[in-house]
Amino acid sequence: MDPKNSDISTNVIWRFMEKFSAKAVTFIVSIILARLLIPEAYGTVALVTVFTSILEVFVDSGLGSALIQKKDADDIDFSSVFYFNVAMCFILYCGMFLAAPYIARFYHVSELTPIIRVQSVTLIISGVKNIQFAYISRHMMFKKFFWATLFGTVVSAVVGLAMAYKGFGVWALVVQPIINYAIDTIVLWCTVEWRPKAVFSWKRLKELLSYGWKLLTAKLLNTGYMKARDLLIGKVYSTEDLAFFNKGDAYPGMLVPNITTSIDGVIFPAMAKKQDDEKQLRELVKKSIHCSSFFVLPMMAGLIACANPLIELLMTSKWLPCVPYLYMFCIVYAFWPLSIANLNSIRALGRSDIFLKLEIIEKIVGIVLLVITMRISVFAMGISYMIGELFSAAIVMIPNKKFINYGPLAQIKDILPLIVGSVVMGGVVYMIQLINLSCLTTLLIQVPVGILIYLGIAKIFHFYGFSYFANIMKKKLNL
Repeated sequence: MDPKNSDISTNVIWRFMEKFSAKAVTFIVSIILARLLIPEAYGTVALVTVFTSILEVFVDSGLGSALIQKKDADDIDFSSVFYFNVAMCFILYCGMFLAAPYIARFYHVSELTPIIRVQSVTLIISGVKNIQFAYISRHMMFKKFFWATLFGTVVSAVVGLAMAYKGFGVWALVVQPIINYAIDTIVLWCTVEWRPKAVFSWKRLKELLSYGWKLLTAKLLNTGYMKARDLLIGKVYSTEDLAFFNKGDAYPGMLVPNITTSIDGVIFPAMAKKQDDEKQLRELVKKSIHCSSFFVLPMMAGLIACANPLIELLMTSKWLPCVPYLYMFCIVYAFWPLSIANLNSIRALGRSDIFLKLEIIEKIVGIVLLVITMRISVFAMGISYMIGELFSAAIVMIPNKKFINYGPLAQIKDILPLIVGSVVMGGVVYMIQLINLSCLTTLLIQVPVGILIYLGIAKIFHFYGFSYFANIMKKKLNL
């Protein structure tokens, strides 16, 4: 393994460790909170998140990616973006503060006003944190982010659990992410050497915005589309329905984005550096898809197979209505590695115009499907979301046929063995629950059996991901 590949591999490992150590803590906390709190509490916070998630898109403005993608970004670029982001954050927070009573009135939930005003503080914190993260990504310093994320997650988990046990209810869910964001940012500020300089350049900012505004618009379309579904479920149906829908996303949404961002958060900067070399860029896209899919596909197949006993054991039977939505989200997330790798390649090439066009096409199709199903049922809305996301995963592969000679057929062919292996493993694991054992006993059998079957298939059929990560582990352990 050459030094450059070794550097990528090391940073992928740090990114994995950061994401999974944090999510392991979050996972445990979410189980305890779900048992302590009623579904309506989660639904109430989800309503607030509809608005804060959309506004957080403006916090970055696509400028973080622009700083990573720009070949010669310097302190003037970083400082200009920093001051711009901080100003934007204060403006957005003031807007949310003033809009809070009107949002509460729209949902007929008066207690939303103080919740919105408090939770929106995360907007201000994000503005500072995002520039530090762009600096870390550009300079491949993911070890620093590991410690910041882990410390922030642990402390916020303790605070959230303490508040839940003390009877603070929904406020435990509101305060926890604020503490997490704040500590992450403080630790990064103390450990990353970069500081904003007393310089600001409108010219540099405009250059970055010329690239970033298209990514901003694309991300805004995506986030608005995703959160519009939450808004409609909360308005047309109930906060309890919204809680079940969102909990269906909780477990696959905890696993997959952390795998893809661990790998692609490191590989995107590497892609940006290789944007002028078609062959090397194609190899990085392949590596990203193979390595992500090696983990994601079997996890999603296994999660579908274990869904019922897992939800009942961890969160009690009151949360079982979320299982059908969990199936849908698992199918969607199974093909995330394809989407993320292809979009990262397009971004790395500086073709944010193509990125935006794809996003517009995807969201037009998604909105049409949403409008058709919104008055049928929440389940129908979930099905429409799944169909729309699978369509999105398909069309983002098309441009790379031209750009790097790696189109849809070649990509599907490359991961087909992984798909087949995951389905076979999932089928065997699902059959185990038909024995009618207790939930705990069923899971204790399902999980190790699933892992052994998949790893056995991977070794026999020489899956690239298996060989790649096995070699990394051998080198790290000096075997």
